[in-house]
Amino acid sequence: MTPDVLFDDIAADLASRGATAGAMFGKRALKARGKAFACLKGDSLAFRLGDGTPVHAEALTLPGAELFDPSGKHRPFKDWVAIPHTHADQWPHFAETALNDLVR
Repeated sequence: MTPDVLFDDIAADLASRGATAGAMFGKRALKARGKAFACLKGDSLAFRLGDGTPVHAEALTLPGAELFDPSGKHRPFKDWVAIPHTHADQWPHFAETALNDLVR
């Protein structure tokens, strides 16, 4: 399944909880309460997981995962982790976790 199709599936699954598809930095994003919690860039989906949290550390253990650098200018967002498509089976878990942080 392509990253775009997986993104659409996650958006549909989380819609009942207030998630909407939108844009962030010109990329497809998932938002809730006006704030982005996931952003698709290329073949990676980045999630706002909170620097220093166990789930942030968990995400960074996945091979190829890295701090999200939307500009590509070596200025990553410390709260965000970009997870490559090779771990797309993990995307729903991280999307749910990121959304939960926004709606608490």
